[in-house]
Amino acid sequence: MSNTRKVVLEVRDINKAFGAVQANKEISFEVFDGEILGVIGPNGCGKTTLFNCILGQLKPDTGSVKLHNKDITGWLPANLAKAGLGRTFQLLQVFDSMTVTENLLTAGQAHIGTIFTRLFKPPHLGLMSKVNQVIAAFRLGHLANEEAGSLSYGQQKLLDIAMGLMSDPEIVFLDEPAGGVNLSMLADVKERIVELNQAGTTFAIIEHNMEFIFEVAHRILVMAEGQVLMVGTAEEVRNNPKVIEAYLGQ
Repeated sequence: MSNTRKVVLEVRDINKAFGAVQANKEISFEVFDGEILGVIGPNGCGKTTLFNCILGQLKPDTGSVKLHNKDITGWLPANLAKAGLGRTFQLLQVFDSMTVTENLLTAGQAHIGTIFTRLFKPPHLGLMSKVNQVIAAFRLGHLANEEAGSLSYGQQKLLDIAMGLMSDPEIVFLDEPAGGVNLSMLADVKERIVELNQAGTTFAIIEHNMEFIFEVAHRILVMAEGQVLMVGTAEEVRNNPKVIEAYLGQ
């Protein structure tokens, strides 16, 4: 992945403190068009805080976030979603009593039209084509009419990621997509992410499963104590003595 590629997201000098605890310290990085950027580090190093500062759940104390060179720092999550930022959370956001199709429709409706059109026009208007496209991309056709609560955890993970794609985002932020997924289903999750990326979707992924992130990410950002320790390829991360000592336990 060449650094001459177009920058989709630019993060500069993000700082975020909670009282005396400095969760993020002068964090800067870019995400390039069409890449998968992995974000790794131990619990408590500030990964989720960083995502939340980028995605509007938190407002950074200082620093900036730009999407295609437009400053989006501190925007509300709904506005960021409409601007092109998609995300999943550590905890699943699926609706158990709704079918797979209904979950996808609900996710899509949140990002189109106005309050008026959502209230007074058919809820499926313009969305079923996109729903069918996403169902096909995630190979969920056999589950389209099943309630989400009846799916396996891995299948729910796939649905959760699929819901994040309903807004046609410029970049998708995934928070531990491999977490809690069994090995057989994990291969499907990985395959879907790689296929979507090859089709043009840009990802930033927080992950504790090192094997998973080393296999899918083009570059990996390593965090330590709220700061960026390094950014590099999987091979560079594996061979960095500081990373080996601090995170890989080797």
